[in-house]
Amino acid sequence: MYCRDCGEKLALRFLENEGLVPYCPKCEKFKFPFFPVAVSMVIVDRAEDKILLAKHKGDEDYKLIAGYVKKGESAEKAIPRELKEETNLPAVKWRYIGSRFHDAKGILMLGFIVTTEVREIVPGEEIDEARWCTPEEAKEIIRKNSTAEHFLNLAIAELGKKH
Repeated sequence: MYCRDCGEKLALRFLENEGLVPYCPKCEKFKFPFFPVAVSMVIVDRAEDKILLAKHKGDEDYKLIAGYVKKGESAEKAIPRELKEETNLPAVKWRYIGSRFHDAKGILMLGFIVTTEVREIVPGEEIDEARWCTPEEAKEIIRKNSTAEHFLNLAIAELGKKH
C-alpha cells in the first residue's frame, strides 16, 4: 500500500481506538483506506407486490439493479440515475434498508427499496434481460449466497411488514 497523496510506502501503525492503521511516514498522517460505494436497488412496482430482477450483459444470473455512486454524488442522486440508465424506469421514491461490504469487489453496498410506477422495461446497454417477479419467484431465481440475495431478503422482510 502506498500513500494516495505522496506515493510513499505505508506502514501499519497502532492508533488508539482503531487498531492497526496504514500510516505515511512522509506525510506524518494516518491514511484510512478508501473504497468505492454503490447502491443496490430492490425495484418494486407501486403495489409493492412485484420485484424487478435483471441479467446483466454476459451474466447468467438474475441480480438486482446496482451502480456506483460517482465522486461528488449522493446515494440519493445515484438511485434515479442508475435506474434510468439501466432500465429507463423512473424512480418515484426509495427507502434505505441496510448496507453490506461486498468483499469480492471491495465495495460498500447501500441497499434501498425503490418504487417505480412504470412497469415497461427498456433495458439499457448493461442489461440483457429484465423481468418482474413475485417475491417468491425472485427468491427462487436470484443468485444464491450473493449480496443481491442479502438485500432481496431484507427488502422482502421489510415489504412483508407493510402487508
